[in-house]
Amino acid sequence: MQEDTARSAIDTFLSAFNALDDSYVTPLLSQSLTSDVIFWGPLGRSEGIEAVERFVLDIRRHPAGIGTMVRASGVDMPDEWARYQWVFTTPDGGPRLTGTDVVHFRRSLIDQVIVFAGDIEPSAS
Repeated sequence: MQEDTARSAIDTFLSAFNALDDSYVTPLLSQSLTSDVIFWGPLGRSEGIEAVERFVLDIRRHPAGIGTMVRASGVDMPDEWARYQWVFTTPDGGPRLTGTDVVHFRRSLIDQVIVFAGDIEPSAS
């Protein structure tokens, strides 16, 4: 698999966190994830786009308001697995959460996501 294809799927996945409206979340996830995706998140294992959608919508409904999720590194892809770092910042300089995702690809789509969240840090002013 080409790194450009992986980078595109990852960036589309992350764009669901930044969608203008909640109604765009599922279509963006459907463009980047297999329907039977396995998601290893902070609360354990879940399956399917609907499970990932619930996670994304929960993040979007942060009490401080809709934040911004960005890829903070290149995509390291030695085989069908890839990893990248991300940063989530809440509006108005609120808490910042950082982490690394490891993703597996099948047919150019993400079929497994493993989230390794880091410490919450205040954003730099």
